[in-house]
Amino acid sequence: MSSPAQPLASSLVQSVDWLAIAPPTIAAVVGLVVLVADLFVAEHRKALLGWTSVAGLAAATAMLLPLLDGDRSTFCLTGDAAVCSYTADRFTLVIQFLVLGGALLAALLSVTALKDARKDLPEGEYWFLLLSSAAGAALLPASRDLATLIVALEVASLPAFALVGLRYGDRKSSEAALKFFLSSVTATAVSLMGISFVYATTGTLYLTQVADRIQHVDGQFHTLAQTGVVLTLVGFAFKTAAVPFHFWVPDTYVGAPLPIAAYLSVIGKAVGFSGLILVTVVALPSYADVWGPALAVLAALTMTVGNAGALRQQATRAYSAVRLLAWSSVGQAGYLLVPIAAAAYSGDAEKSIGSTVAYALMYGAVNLGAFAVAALVGRTKVLNRVADYRGLYASSPLSALLLAFFLLCLAGLPPGIIGLFAKVTVFSAAVDAGLGWLAVVMAVNVVIALFYYLQWTALLFRAPEGEPEKHRVPGPVTAAIALTGVLGIALSGAPQLVLRFTDTGLF
Repeated sequence: MSSPAQPLASSLVQSVDWLAIAPPTIAAVVGLVVLVADLFVAEHRKALLGWTSVAGLAAATAMLLPLLDGDRSTFCLTGDAAVCSYTADRFTLVIQFLVLGGALLAALLSVTALKDARKDLPEGEYWFLLLSSAAGAALLPASRDLATLIVALEVASLPAFALVGLRYGDRKSSEAALKFFLSSVTATAVSLMGISFVYATTGTLYLTQVADRIQHVDGQFHTLAQTGVVLTLVGFAFKTAAVPFHFWVPDTYVGAPLPIAAYLSVIGKAVGFSGLILVTVVALPSYADVWGPALAVLAALTMTVGNAGALRQQATRAYSAVRLLAWSSVGQAGYLLVPIAAAAYSGDAEKSIGSTVAYALMYGAVNLGAFAVAALVGRTKVLNRVADYRGLYASSPLSALLLAFFLLCLAGLPPGIIGLFAKVTVFSAAVDAGLGWLAVVMAVNVVIALFYYLQWTALLFRAPEGEPEKHRVPGPVTAAIALTGVLGIALSGAPQLVLRFTDTGLF
């Protein structure tokens, strides 16, 4: 005779959909394999660890294809199969594609960077940390409860701190890692405080249940719930590098190995924005009157401060190219915030969120491409100044043409049609939601940004000072530049594919 405890125990056992969780799982498993293999691989064969990591990220990205046939969920409540901790819907797959594809490109750049570093970067630890961070970043968009969301956020963030400061004996790298660590820990603490308030008022961590229960909170807990919403937003604002929580970005990008700066500029933002979307639009739609105006103001501040910071960069200053890309990424974060803010006012929140995802895909492809060319130039020009790009067309015509294309995409000018398309999509989301003032602020900032993007682009084609220096392009860097270039050009030829791809299916 079975005891009463046995049926209870069996009811708590959850089935696992291994196919649904395959992308982040593969990245995590390959990371562990690389860490263990590092103990046994001879020093002269350490490059194998890098190519194993590249193959693992490629396999994790490929595992998204079998998931396109429909939504899949796992780790669900035994009493309610509709309430789950992990959901692989269209929104999840698009963000996972951006994260894993971006990590793959960063890994290609890292293969050459580690070879050039000559043991200044420990290879086994580097690849383990990169794969661990990518696994956490891929888990986050699938998270449908607040606990999993925070765990995924920290799994993505904690290895990134170490990656920034991993270079031996480099004070600049250590300082960058410390700034990044302190700001991110503060963000996490604030987020956890906000989430604890939300849990205290609703009694659940599942996003869909939070959305339902927070509408019926007792009057005496209403202020606590509002405080929880605001604190949670502040925490994610740190992660997305929104102003005034952006101060860590320029120094962190300069101090980090360049592939990691590229990784943070795209994957770090994808993590922050996907978490922000899940918390606001999925879990807290009834508090749109709180987070909508807050995000609109943050968007306006972020794009303005980011573009102003990029304008101030002097072409002859050390690391000015990386600093300009860093400030540019802050400005781009402001554009990404616009449709999320618009979702609070729009009758079609899914369309607004689709605009953010579409813009993130465009930004991810072309920004990684710009960093790839910066990594190429940085191999011979250690200080990586904007002035070092003068006459790049004379020494490396294809790299110069592609960098010009990437910069024009970021500026939203032809022939970077995908950049123009993405900006128009975001602009129309603001107008449709009745945020005319925010659309005007965005238009002004787009015009301001034209100055520094076009200034850098023009420099590429000017006559070089002295004899043009030939840039030997290693195979992995060539692959990264080519992949981003092909993707950017293909999307510029058929930009409507982006909107079809970004039908999020969140609602």
